[in-house]
Amino acid sequence: MQEEILLTPWRSFPFEDSDPFALMDEEKWDFVLVSDIHEMGGEKEIKRKKFLDELSKKGFTIKKIEDRKLFYGVRAPKHFFRKYQWLLRNPDSRLQDLNAQQDIPVTTRIRIVNFILHNTVTPDLEKLRDLMKKNVFEAAFPLHEKEEVREFLKEKWARWRDIFCQQPIEKIRCYFGEKVALYFAWLGWYTYLLGFAAAVGLMVFVAGITVFNSSQVSKEICEANDTIMCPLCDQKCPFWLLADTCTYARVTHMIDNEGTVVFAMFMAIWATVFLELWKRQRAQVVTSWKLYGWDEDEEELAMELINNLQHEPRRYRHSYLRSTIVLLLVLLMIVVLIGIAHALVIYRVVATALFTQSDSEFFREQANLVAVMTGAVLHYITIVVMTKINRRVALFLCDLEKPRTFSQRENNFTIKIFIFQFLTNFSSLIYIAFFLGRINGHPGNYVRIAGKWRLEECHPSGCITDLFIQMAIIMMLKQTISNVVEYLVPWLAHKIRKRQKHSKKKHLVLGEEEEVEDPCKKQWLSNYQLNEVNIFSLFDEFLEMVIQYSFTTIFVAAFPLAPLLAFFNNLFEIRLDAIKMMRLRRRMVPRKANDIGIWLQVLEAIGILAVIGNGLVIAITSDFIPVQVYKYTYSPCMKENNTAVDCLTGYINHSLSVFHIKHFEPDTNLAVEILDLVKNGTTVCRYRDYRNDEDYSYTVQFWHVFAARLAFLILFEHVALCVKLIAAWYVPDVPMSVKNHLLDEKHNNLRKELSMMEYSTEV
Repeated sequence: MQEEILLTPWRSFPFEDSDPFALMDEEKWDFVLVSDIHEMGGEKEIKRKKFLDELSKKGFTIKKIEDRKLFYGVRAPKHFFRKYQWLLRNPDSRLQDLNAQQDIPVTTRIRIVNFILHNTVTPDLEKLRDLMKKNVFEAAFPLHEKEEVREFLKEKWARWRDIFCQQPIEKIRCYFGEKVALYFAWLGWYTYLLGFAAAVGLMVFVAGITVFNSSQVSKEICEANDTIMCPLCDQKCPFWLLADTCTYARVTHMIDNEGTVVFAMFMAIWATVFLELWKRQRAQVVTSWKLYGWDEDEEELAMELINNLQHEPRRYRHSYLRSTIVLLLVLLMIVVLIGIAHALVIYRVVATALFTQSDSEFFREQANLVAVMTGAVLHYITIVVMTKINRRVALFLCDLEKPRTFSQRENNFTIKIFIFQFLTNFSSLIYIAFFLGRINGHPGNYVRIAGKWRLEECHPSGCITDLFIQMAIIMMLKQTISNVVEYLVPWLAHKIRKRQKHSKKKHLVLGEEEEVEDPCKKQWLSNYQLNEVNIFSLFDEFLEMVIQYSFTTIFVAAFPLAPLLAFFNNLFEIRLDAIKMMRLRRRMVPRKANDIGIWLQVLEAIGILAVIGNGLVIAITSDFIPVQVYKYTYSPCMKENNTAVDCLTGYINHSLSVFHIKHFEPDTNLAVEILDLVKNGTTVCRYRDYRNDEDYSYTVQFWHVFAARLAFLILFEHVALCVKLIAAWYVPDVPMSVKNHLLDEKHNNLRKELSMMEYSTEV
């Protein structure tokens, strides 16, 4: 009779390897498989039966419950876990009696069962993944169980009211496994240290506000009532007075000041210290978990052998042809992303031209600002769309590479998706920071798109405000709309499923006696009604935080409030992720880990990019270098011994070039205005550049500024990188206490081995 049950495990009275008199609500099931009710004798029903037969041959206990769907609870036999403990124990501990082994942790049990389920092969050579693609099974998930750890996490961790409370990392590890626990440990540590960066960034920003009205450069712009500037576009753009942009100039100086340089250097050091301190924190945590020397390949091979004793390891392989194809496709994708960045540039150019022709006075006067803001919104929409496309492309490229293990596939995918996402998020910012206003030509010889629309110009007070606006809009949209959607979508989906369940109960016929419900049925249904998780659920959270880390560090010189926005976002992000995992999603399959993996190398690469990016922002985007060159080379302080004069007096006039309006190309839109200016005795207009007024070639001042920019960039990056290396050397990756603990363990193990050898020799 028992053999019949094992061969047909989908019956409702399976053979169990536990106490047969246990109460129903005490039943423990490792996994639940969900399937539609297929036609008897149909292809899908036959495939389902074959898969369940293979599980029963391995000794799995299977229980069937039928509702609107078919639910199959599976429980693995104990010998799987005994083998696991035996294979991965220390050599000296294997001498202990196997029957005296302790119970295996629930997270390890779920991980082993998940591995066996996904590597069980039917006679048709199909695995669970293939069957789910063919809709033979709809879902497979471990259960959220009513246990002490889960209730503690729901009440003390996954609540908004605990937003400022410390996270129970050890209990998170006990319920979700080491990989999830390390994610929250890293995110908590990142948020904690981000608080210091946020405080410094806020002080720099407040200091900029205090000099809002005191800048000599801003004063000169506000008082330039007789400085006529060249038109900013070709059609319906009049000549304008420099004093009209007084407010814009003050805002620019509030962002672009000496504090910017100090803060950029601080953030370069902060990024290094953060990673070094995280390495120490991680070493302490994984040592306490006894995972410091854990070998992922060894564990995977052990589970392969537990599942199939005849298994042969898949060999490492490398194909130069396949690698070349993948490299070419990656380069093609990069070209596409750069093309999208160019499209955003074209939008800004065309939008500026259209807004200047608008009937609205506001749009005509603020055409450039409106184009920048709408361009930032369009950039955010591009990020949302391209994120989905980037993922599919990265997965396709990973499949082409045919990685040996899941970890290798995850690492390859991480690198590709990060490159794609980085370009998607930052390509437009790179253009604004380093190219805007520098490749547009000059009056009389503008660079045009399709020979029609001329490229944008920087404001006379600098381009850094455009970068500030772009970053502010993108970060605020990402941290508001994205987080709201991230929470509301699973919340609404869960509520809809629960409402459907309640509506079903209300439709019971009056007077009909309701069947006593199996406790397992209630538990399985409640878990099924939660939102689905997949292997990329945790990956998505990591990617979101790493992109945010990039925003916080790479262009922070232009947006000192970035760490503050990131800090407040992360306080909510921790609880948001906790609520999703505990209340809105099915239980994730726990994975063992002793580090955050390839993400650490990505963060280190971002740290280097932060030094380069901030150095370029200060040297190229900011007006810090031109101001310093003027102050110490051409200012009144260098020509006259007069301490009463501000050294920046005359800087605006010095930084604006002269253009003779008679050299404008014939244009009916400007002809009348030019005649009026000539009648009033005005023959020139000004524009931002260092060119002479004869042949419009670069002046000596241009080359002075260029040399100073280059010298500062080299100096800044070398100093910052040296400070990073010193900080990395000064702060050891592994605390001495951890090293001493590992040393003592090795010493004690060797002493035990030697004692055992001597004892066996005497016997």
